[in-house]
Amino acid sequence: MAMSLFVFAGSAQFIVLALIAVQAPLQVILLTTFVVNLRHLLYATALVPYVSHFPLSLRAFLAFGLTDESFANMSQRYQPDSPLGNDHRYAHYFYIGSILSFYTTWSSSTAIGLILGNMIPDMTSWGLEFAMSVTFIGMVVPYLNSRAMLSAVFSAAAASLYFAYLPNKLGLIVSALIGVAVGLLVIHFQNMPLKKIKELKDE
Repeated sequence: MAMSLFVFAGSAQFIVLALIAVQAPLQVILLTTFVVNLRHLLYATALVPYVSHFPLSLRAFLAFGLTDESFANMSQRYQPDSPLGNDHRYAHYFYIGSILSFYTTWSSSTAIGLILGNMIPDMTSWGLEFAMSVTFIGMVVPYLNSRAMLSAVFSAAAASLYFAYLPNKLGLIVSALIGVAVGLLVIHFQNMPLKKIKELKDE
């Protein structure tokens, strides 16, 4: 319950609980959650041009509430073809609204689960843990519109299967880093002049 209230990062909570269940060392838990949540740095970087003029207190609140779902909601608001067009003066209200709704839903659902979860027999056999995976799939698919994104997703997926045997869920760290690295490499070569690419091939 404390993690839902003060951490407010669904994937981090699931990963931490899974690592605690296998009695992973504290440093492994910290490193894994750090690497997995590095994507929030990319989210924040994308939103900086639109929120940098706000007071520090508001930016701190927006940073706390920055999740995959709120970013997916907000990034669409800042697109040229969004209902708001190029007028982003009031877009942050949608951001605040999404944070409050997600936070309220997440925290209250956690509380309901704590109170009623044990009353439902054999709930672990329902496969509800797959809901988190489905959520991420639903958010990622609309962004698979470039070679870099496709390369990052498929390389991370392949790596996660290949390194699934590693202890303490270390395969998550490895596959995440591989996905990011492959995506950045694709972007780098796409932006590289054709002449330079030919020179590298000749070498």
